[in-house]
Amino acid sequence: MSDTEELWSGLMRAANRGDAQCYARLLHAISPVLRGVVRARGRSLPPDQHEDIVQEVLMAIHAKRHTWREDQPIRPWLFAITRYKVADAFRRRGVAATPIEDVAERLADEGASAAIEGMEAAQEIEHLLSVLDARSAEIVRALKLREEAPAQVAQGMGMSEGALRVSLHRALKKLEGFRRRNLS
Repeated sequence: MSDTEELWSGLMRAANRGDAQCYARLLHAISPVLRGVVRARGRSLPPDQHEDIVQEVLMAIHAKRHTWREDQPIRPWLFAITRYKVADAFRRRGVAATPIEDVAERLADEGASAAIEGMEAAQEIEHLLSVLDARSAEIVRALKLREEAPAQVAQGMGMSEGALRVSLHRALKKLEGFRRRNLS
């Protein structure tokens, strides 16, 4: 588990136990990352909507934080919420503003399904990784999902760091090709 993952998970555990300072630290730590995800996933949305989406994501995290399972990584859970909020923004593009009552109702409904969404995100990632050979899939998991140190991963897999980088690059290219074929 990466240092970031451990930090965020620890802060969320403390926040769920009532520590307001840890909750504030968590939100402060994840906000720039979520902004980056929103910018990347919402490239074709007007940039002035990006911050609104980030705020929606933070509200959803607040409403759903009790659904995060402490034995699961927090990143996929956060990214699933972000992905769905960006998709919601695309859906309502050009639609009149939603009344606050509807937003509150929708957030309540979403709270019940957050655990399912987190599991679906993990299954989606595993499905994508299934197109790779076992070694390449483990390299992607270690470096990109668990954010382990490249030197440590290379040593554990009996490879040089250069070979590890080449393998990662090839695996990511293969995943991108798979994604493009499945989108068309």
